[in-house]
Amino acid sequence: MTVKQLSLPELADGCARLGIHNVGLWREPVRAHGLEATAKLVRDAGLTVTTLCRGGFFTAIDPTERAEALADNRRAIDEAAVLGTDTLVLVSGGLPAGSKDLHGARERIADALAELGPYARERGVRLAIEPLHPMYAADRCVVSTLAQALDLAERFPADQVGVTVDTYHIWWDDTAPAQIARAGAGGRIHTFQLADWTTPLPEGVLTGRGQIGDGAIDMREWQDHVEAAGYTGAIEVELFNDVLWARDGQEVLAETAKRFTEHTR
Repeated sequence: MTVKQLSLPELADGCARLGIHNVGLWREPVRAHGLEATAKLVRDAGLTVTTLCRGGFFTAIDPTERAEALADNRRAIDEAAVLGTDTLVLVSGGLPAGSKDLHGARERIADALAELGPYARERGVRLAIEPLHPMYAADRCVVSTLAQALDLAERFPADQVGVTVDTYHIWWDDTAPAQIARAGAGGRIHTFQLADWTTPLPEGVLTGRGQIGDGAIDMREWQDHVEAAGYTGAIEVELFNDVLWARDGQEVLAETAKRFTEHTR
């Protein structure tokens, strides 16, 4: 998503040129290129797919909408398995239209996880709940903190459900380091993502993720927290940024790789 202006073949070529061996994919470009074709492309390029994004949006009250969401998430799990990744990132969903019931929305997430967790495990895929910054709670994700994500995940085995740690969403939370330790102790840190916090936020706020090093977040500090908790997996960079998307994609990819080396160990 950081370089969504690139086609998947262009992305694979750029990664090969820069010596990048891991890539997190989003479902939309995979669908556009073709699932089997994408799986072959990344294999031939020597790339490992670290995660697939995204599943989720579990909070619908309407039975038909709920059934459609569950079916779509089963498809996402199947896609992850074909791509060779063991992690499907979940954005859990906001409040349904007309509802103000946060507790009920979170319980519907738990109900969905109970149905999907065993299905995912059978296919070698883990579900990674991603808490999003509270500004997204109404329309995108009622899970706003790592504590809330873990309270949901810990109802299920760790090989079925864990969490995503994303600096952009948790950097403000002084309880997050303790929650990272809690997640690590339970084997539930399924992926770790970087994005910086820059202001002013754009209208709509969705595309406000800053390039690493441009904002307020100390990336090494958060890397220290997840590694102290036992995480040894890949570190992803996930940037939603209209300014970056308007630039040459290969240039942005190279810049992002450079910033990664400058701001992590």
